[in-house]
Amino acid sequence: MIRLRVQRFLAEAIGTALLVGIGTGTIVVSARGGGIPQWAMAIAWFAAVLLPMIALIGVSGAHLNPAVTLALAASGRFSWERVPEYWAGQCLGAVLASVAVLAGVGDYAHLGATVPMGIPFALAFAAEAGFTALLVSAVFALADWGEGRRRWRLALPPGAVGLSTYVIGPWTGSSLNPARTLAPDLVSGTYTDLGLYLVAVPLAALVVAHLWRPRAADILDRGPGREEVAR
Repeated sequence: MIRLRVQRFLAEAIGTALLVGIGTGTIVVSARGGGIPQWAMAIAWFAAVLLPMIALIGVSGAHLNPAVTLALAASGRFSWERVPEYWAGQCLGAVLASVAVLAGVGDYAHLGATVPMGIPFALAFAAEAGFTALLVSAVFALADWGEGRRRWRLALPPGAVGLSTYVIGPWTGSSLNPARTLAPDLVSGTYTDLGLYLVAVPLAALVVAHLWRPRAADILDRGPGREEVAR
């Protein structure tokens, strides 16, 4: 059991590091080189979520996001007992990724920190909450309905992130993920409207968790890290 928990912790740390490293690394490289089209940024974030999911979903479920872990636990799809180790792995991986981006590329664009730009606070809050709800809904669809033929449903959560990046990325940075926001903020010392992301994102995750409960027939088959729910 301890070995399994360590494996899941490491999987979440490595997966979140890949997500943050690829995603924010693209932002920093783009800023250093003069910018890239928003559609290209959206594709980069799609890949940043999809690649660790493909590699690690069989080990830890590939949450890669404290808000996703929170929503899965609050909805009854995941054991609360596992939440602290998942959060610890996610935050550790995100911070290490931001340190690596700083060392490898340099301190451009505040290391990809999420900062509202030219948009009222209330609208930024609503945008982050709305797209977080879309992301959590995509995760629940994957959790409840399975991966589908040729694992096509694995593209649902990355698709939500890519769409969010394209639509609201220029205005809010498109966080949807507390670890993704906290890591570059901490490493770069950028804390502009940090509370917006740390409230809107978990709040939206909890709302979806409350509204979309798993069916009783599904409770015994929840994937890695979820078996304790059935006890």
